Amino acid sequence: MILLGSFNSFIYFCSKITTYCECLRTYMDAKEIGIIIKERRKHLGVNQQTLADLAGVGLNTLVAIERGEGNPQLSTLLTVFDTLGLQMDIKLKTLDYETV
Repeated sequence: MILLGSFNSFIYFCSKITTYCECLRTYMDAKEIGIIIKERRKHLGVNQQTLADLAGVGLNTLVAIERGEGNPQLSTLLTVFDTLGLQMDIKLKTLDYETV
């Protein structure tokens, strides 16, 4: 993992993302994922070309991800997240069944 920025700024960023994700509840679409990636990149002071180079993805791919466009492979998203010091968690849905 490539760490960019200080630990304190990372903790601050994570608290903002957690708050943002809690507001979204259970579903995030491609645009929202793109916003998270773009905001983290900007927070770290990294331009798109540098992030693309560090993550080993094409610049056009990164631009499309940040715009919420295209259909990137999961491995590409995970690589970009890892480069930015982010992670993606997958959780089982909690289903609210009505009792009869």
